[in-house]
Amino acid sequence: MHKTSDTESAHSHWRALYITGGVAALLDVFIFRRNLGAELALLSNFGIVSGVPKTSLISAMDWFKLFQDNWLVGLTLMNFFDLVEYALLALIFLSLYAALRQTGRSAIAIATVSGLIGITVYFSSSQAFAMLALSERYTDATTDLQRSAYLSAGEALLAINNPESIYQGTGIYLSLFLVLLAGLIISVVMLKSDIFSKATAVVGILANGIGLSYFITLVFLPALYWIPHPISAPFRVIWYFLIALRLFKLAKNEKEMKNG
Repeated sequence: MHKTSDTESAHSHWRALYITGGVAALLDVFIFRRNLGAELALLSNFGIVSGVPKTSLISAMDWFKLFQDNWLVGLTLMNFFDLVEYALLALIFLSLYAALRQTGRSAIAIATVSGLIGITVYFSSSQAFAMLALSERYTDATTDLQRSAYLSAGEALLAINNPESIYQGTGIYLSLFLVLLAGLIISVVMLKSDIFSKATAVVGILANGIGLSYFITLVFLPALYWIPHPISAPFRVIWYFLIALRLFKLAKNEKEMKNG
């Protein structure tokens, strides 16, 4: 009886994780895609949204003014929603570890740890809320000395990470590299397994492989650094969608095994 109870509990835990990962993948597909700032700028060009600056935000004063005019646009361009995307990605990585743990134990463990470290680094590197808080304090400041101090603090934050700059902070690059590397390793493991389709594996290899080429263009062809992201984005969306479908199927299988 005890063994049966343990087995049912394991099925329940895996099923819950598969469902959670599937939901997270769908949310990443339809809502919290990376770099929503680019989509916001595109909508602005068509006149669908307003308040999006037409020029790059270079200085702390530029960002403070944007936050004062439209804090939501400011947070979006400061890549706040990437934090949500990365949080959901953590759930996807954990569910994929559960699904592929029997296929390539070492590789999937390395990929999961790499991905989670990258996500943690990104969270520690984000300046979105810090810049919003500084802009509010700058607005409420009553002396030039206070405003100067807040501007200096803002410039210090931008030196760590300015999303509008070609060259961003080390933490941003490290996190992106680790997450893409994790995705590539997971996709290769998928290719060797019979759990996910070959199409899912190939799309994942393209999404993460092309994404990693960003670092090559950044170093050797900086004028073209922006190209890999829009090319890899459709593959990533498809990858997440295929992952979600399979995870829901695995959850259904776990339920049937439990009932059977």
